[in-house]
Amino acid sequence: VSDASGCSMIALLHTGAAKFPQNLLSRSRQAVSPLFPAGVLQGFSSIVSRKLASHGFGASMAAMSSFPPQRYHYFLVLDFEATCDKPQIHPQEIIEFPILKLNGRTMEIESTFHMYVQPVVHPQLTPFCTELTGIIQGMVDGQPSLQQVLERVDEWMAKEGLLDPSVKSIFVTCGDWDLKVMLPGQCQYLGLPVADYFKQWINLKKAYSFAMGSWPKNGLLDMNKGLNLQHIGRPHSGIDDCKNIANIMKTLAHRGFIFKQTSKPF
Repeated sequence: VSDASGCSMIALLHTGAAKFPQNLLSRSRQAVSPLFPAGVLQGFSSIVSRKLASHGFGASMAAMSSFPPQRYHYFLVLDFEATCDKPQIHPQEIIEFPILKLNGRTMEIESTFHMYVQPVVHPQLTPFCTELTGIIQGMVDGQPSLQQVLERVDEWMAKEGLLDPSVKSIFVTCGDWDLKVMLPGQCQYLGLPVADYFKQWINLKKAYSFAMGSWPKNGLLDMNKGLNLQHIGRPHSGIDDCKNIANIMKTLAHRGFIFKQTSKPF
């Protein structure tokens, strides 16, 4: 190589490849392209790719470049299961409290919060409730109360860095019932405060209808069918429903959809 400055640039890019943003690497290749034959630059590109992969950047950069960036650092996928019967019992009480922490760049699950909750007004689950949710009496007996579970949610949120004001996160539910009706209603009945982070959310049904142009009357089943996705687990299992929501979100994100808050401010 006759051009010493060009050679220095190649050496710099070779040794610092993992530290360079992708757009700068592209510009650098363009800058040195007049100085070297195509074969040299192809080799350079291969070296850079291997460098990135060796530093663990390959998969994450591919994931980030495969769909546009979201407005949130994290999505918190939530789906309650509650006491129920026919005719409906009142008040309903949350008996399963799952949350999946979904990375907004990769749309992959990073952390899980999952607890069962002891109902206190109607402590005995009905046969209808067990058949619908798959939750048996032994799964809720002796479990923490809703107040205790909410305290543990707050601890989990803090541990995951979600209470940092610089971190943008939002809950995602399949419908408005979980955070507009169920949680505030039970908290009001028990005299418990509702944390501010539960007061804004994304209704996945609305997001899906914006993205696909049709309303999913049957919720997750229709959304999975519309996106040609296999349903995960059993319907009306809170944790399984969360996994389906996350899978639908990932698929929509890869199609270029940008998720926005759908709830109105309290």
